[in-house]
Amino acid sequence: MSFSNRVATFATVTFALAALIGIGTPGFAQEINRAINEPAAPSVPAPANQTQPVLTPAIATTADSEPQASNTLQDGDTVAYGTLADAVAAQTMPDTIADDLQCMAGAIYFEAKGEPLSGQLAVAEVILNRTKSGRFPKSVCSVVTQPGQFSFVRGGHVPSIAPNKQYRTAVAVARVALTDAWDSPAAGAMYFHARRVAPSWNRVQVAAIGNHVFYR
Repeated sequence: MSFSNRVATFATVTFALAALIGIGTPGFAQEINRAINEPAAPSVPAPANQTQPVLTPAIATTADSEPQASNTLQDGDTVAYGTLADAVAAQTMPDTIADDLQCMAGAIYFEAKGEPLSGQLAVAEVILNRTKSGRFPKSVCSVVTQPGQFSFVRGGHVPSIAPNKQYRTAVAVARVALTDAWDSPAAGAMYFHARRVAPSWNRVQVAAIGNHVFYR
């Protein structure tokens, strides 16, 4: 057999085998063709009126998130003290002392610095009651410096006082009196004198505290 005849015979056998394979596996070529050439199925969009769920984080609640009660005092409120000593101890020495406070503290210092706190407050009560009486000047300093009333006054003025412990106490008592932070044990008193003297006053006694007697 010549070489050309061999090639023709080989080609004929090859085509015959290919045909037999195609017949033995029906659909094989079609499946391959479809897998390669068929376009992918289009994605189906969600309906226009369907919204995606929105996830919101949970809000943690603790005791700290509860509103706290306010301890701030409102206008008109007063601080309650257990004792007069507590009320006096709660006062602070101001950087600048106003005239009324200075005159009141001076009167307490010179007239009652050695007296118990209740006796010092009673002296302050006398001064305040006089300012409200209509029979005396209307300001604290005018009452204290009124001629012939308080012997410690010099030339119509309260003498200067060194800032010692007794004066700081007098300032604190004066602040308690001016802010009405404690009720005086000599309510209504407008006059007082030392126990060692016995003036012929026809007045009603309201209290005797320490070395002083108080009248209205």
